[in-house]
Amino acid sequence: MPTSVTIDDALDAFLAEQRERLSAKTLRNYEDVVSLLRSSLNGYAYQSLDGLEEKRWRKAFDAGDEEAFTRLFGPEKIVENLGEFLGYFMVRKVMAGQELLRASGTVTKKLAAWLHEQGYISERQRLEAVERGGDAARELPRADRLGELLHDEMAKTPPLDPEEIPDEHWVEDFLAIERVEPGVLWFEGGIGPVRVSRRASDLAEVGWGVNIVLAQLRGEWRIVELGFVYP
Repeated sequence: MPTSVTIDDALDAFLAEQRERLSAKTLRNYEDVVSLLRSSLNGYAYQSLDGLEEKRWRKAFDAGDEEAFTRLFGPEKIVENLGEFLGYFMVRKVMAGQELLRASGTVTKKLAAWLHEQGYISERQRLEAVERGGDAARELPRADRLGELLHDEMAKTPPLDPEEIPDEHWVEDFLAIERVEPGVLWFEGGIGPVRVSRRASDLAEVGWGVNIVLAQLRGEWRIVELGFVYP
């Protein structure tokens, strides 16, 4: 496996190949996703380092190189950080539309296949990355749309004073969706039912996580605040 090729080198080479075969519109999505992937790697992937690698990165970063991770390390580091990119960065750090969210999964699948062709990752790593990218291409746009619909439900909650709500009727947490029925959601711990639109329940999946504040008003759980939906 080549050791002198950096993440930046590999991503540049990947895009160069895509320019020869993609339409201008599709290529823009590829370029946008790769740019965001670089940002995610440079912002968060250092957390996966230890020992001499962490010291090497820290020295360069502290010297002012904010893109040290993709300049210093090889492309084998990409796939082990795709979970952070797709599961956190694209959800929480990027104001992305449905098209770009879908593209993030598609592009990472293509990138994983290309990395394997170049000999940078194993077949097992390729399969895992392709599966993760496929899941993201399907689920990220749906989770984003579910968040929009849950915001609509939140807007229907009447103004309230949290100090007037008993502790047992107030929940503020990151909760997994535990059960889904038409027009109704339950969250972990048996919190529910929370009435939502049929469109929202059709999108929701058991196991998806939501940053949420819920209050029980007159026996009914209502959405008070809402963060992000994580597939």
